[in-house]
Amino acid sequence: MTKWIPEFAGAKLPKYIAIADAMDRDIGAGILQPGARLPPQRDLAYDLKVTIGTISRAYALATERGLIAGEVGRGTYVLARQSPDPDLAGSDFRGARAEASPALAQALRMDSTAGADVGQSAVIGPMLAQVFIDEPQRSNDYTRAIPDAWREAGAAWLATGGWRPAPDTIIPVTGALSGIENVIAAVTAPGDKVAFEDLTYSALARGSALIGRRAIKVRGGDEGLDPDDFERVCARDHPKALVVIPSLNNPTITIMPEGNRRRIAEIAHRHNVWIIEDNIYGKALNDAPPPFAHIAPEQTFHVSGVSKLLSAGLRAGWISGPPGFANQIINAKKLMTGGLPYAMTEVTARLVLSGEAAKLTAAILNEIREREAIAREILAGHHFASHPRCPYIWLTLPDPWLPGTFKDAALEAGVAIVEADAFKVGQADRVCHCVRAAFSVVESRADVRRGFEILRQLLDNARVSYDGME
Repeated sequence: MTKWIPEFAGAKLPKYIAIADAMDRDIGAGILQPGARLPPQRDLAYDLKVTIGTISRAYALATERGLIAGEVGRGTYVLARQSPDPDLAGSDFRGARAEASPALAQALRMDSTAGADVGQSAVIGPMLAQVFIDEPQRSNDYTRAIPDAWREAGAAWLATGGWRPAPDTIIPVTGALSGIENVIAAVTAPGDKVAFEDLTYSALARGSALIGRRAIKVRGGDEGLDPDDFERVCARDHPKALVVIPSLNNPTITIMPEGNRRRIAEIAHRHNVWIIEDNIYGKALNDAPPPFAHIAPEQTFHVSGVSKLLSAGLRAGWISGPPGFANQIINAKKLMTGGLPYAMTEVTARLVLSGEAAKLTAAILNEIREREAIAREILAGHHFASHPRCPYIWLTLPDPWLPGTFKDAALEAGVAIVEADAFKVGQADRVCHCVRAAFSVVESRADVRRGFEILRQLLDNARVSYDGME
């Protein structure tokens, strides 16, 4: 354990922020090395003569910034500081992706959920070239207006669970993550609290923290977000918005039943909470429950994109929101991420409206089904969650494996996966000895089989393979 005493005297900030800032500086200066175990919160509180609550908030903030990660029973450790990763939008590695690492460069990439390669480039390439031929001036200029076709395509793509939005509610965005952050920026203010599921695609929470919002967590379970805990959080913390993945939650694969959706919508209405519905995987379901946008259209922003079921490289998505908010979201997008790329948005709309997107999505879903069957076959006897239309599994580790050590052992064996800590919003209360193993970007089904066989061998030989000592 590292004996670390941060220097923050004279800082004109709340103490917990000053401590997190000092941690950031000391990591950058090499005083705190990657892998160093930080002092227990109670010990550091005693050394600094502050409350343990102050230290808890400082550690939580540092976790949100991707500086540290905690694991029940092991302590809190400094994460390696990495350069920005251009593929981050297609994966959920929490600041721990090291593209320069020889091990990762050679590994089977079971850490990404981008759409499987089913030959879509052969369709998208010529169509994109045709966009530049048909609209050379618009393709080389800033996007100054939203064509009706883009809204029609968005309405078609967002349709789910018997609901289809009206085209005049549609706002094109550069992917679902960007769209969600645009909504958060438009409907909340710096200092406001935004609620998230305690296990989720944590880039959503980290992104909101970067623009000054405070991420708080709501407990999840076997049926997704817990309505009773959401009621408690609303009464205690008064969040301005809730970000939720109700269909095929990433990473737990839960599908929230309709009854819970209606309860959560009613609670949100009573407490004046906006619902931001991330439906990035929901379109994969044939029998999806009605979305929040259908249950509570006046308070819900429904967001999705094409990265999982068409092509992550298109960077395209749409929002459907309550009337009267389009200009706010468009302005937030321009200020935060610039305008829309005309050519990419136009080609995505053409793919959807021509029916080519539906054909490619069907092929991707078929590939997911075949690969998920391989996972079920090889991992039979172990506990995991999966769905034949979801591009990853959520694997529960047998004793004595811990998520971090299993991830490291898998990488050493040639497979890159993502540990549970990468999905926690702050220091989650529930113990979660799980990892996510995705299979959509692995090159072939044979490689998928090889990857899961490696993971199976580690699971079956835990006592021999486990190495928690230096």
